[in-house]
Amino acid sequence: MPRGFRRRPSKEEDWMSALSSDRPVQLVESTPAADPAPLGLAGFALTTFLLSGTNASWIPDLIWVAPAIFYGGMAQFAAGMWEFRNRNVFGATAFSTYGGFWMGLGLYVILAHTTSFLTALTGKNDVNNSLAWFLFAFAVFNFYMLIGSMRVNGAVFGVFLTLQITEVLLVIGFFNLSHGGTAWWLHAGGWAGIVTAAVAWYASAAGVLNGVSGRVVLPVGRPLVSEARVAATA
Repeated sequence: MPRGFRRRPSKEEDWMSALSSDRPVQLVESTPAADPAPLGLAGFALTTFLLSGTNASWIPDLIWVAPAIFYGGMAQFAAGMWEFRNRNVFGATAFSTYGGFWMGLGLYVILAHTTSFLTALTGKNDVNNSLAWFLFAFAVFNFYMLIGSMRVNGAVFGVFLTLQITEVLLVIGFFNLSHGGTAWWLHAGGWAGIVTAAVAWYASAAGVLNGVSGRVVLPVGRPLVSEARVAATA
């Protein structure tokens, strides 16, 4: 190195030098983003309502596909990404996963109706069987999220509880249809999905109205499991 010139310390060396010195290191916390949960819950609720009405046989089919891609899918997935920004692992995992769920299901239906995507399947029974396994996989995910929701609040727990019931009924319904059964279980899952959508809409409305009012307008309930209760039980 030429005489009179000194190498500029790297950022890592500056950081280590600050740690080794007696000077206090100030950590700057970034400003949290607005709560994305009401958006995620609203997107989930509306899309669930439309598809469940179809399963219950009183809403025309395929009306739910576009909302599944853009509202229940993309908007909810974006809400999940913002929950990562807010360091909310539960909300980020829930919204991102179900955003992917709706986009995946909507894309599956679009490909099935507009391309030869399902030519490998031998008949309608195979389609019903594949949908049953698809929902079964998400029911497994939803089960441990249901356990985690017990530490959030009563409204969120209600969403995951009714959703668990809905998914189980739909799994039974599609497996039943794939073996030549009736659509009774599928209709039951549709009505359970209507209840799920109503609970999710309530939780979304509570987040919006409580936030703009600065007070509790719609109560969401206490967590079913709290650290104090766990300690008392132990």
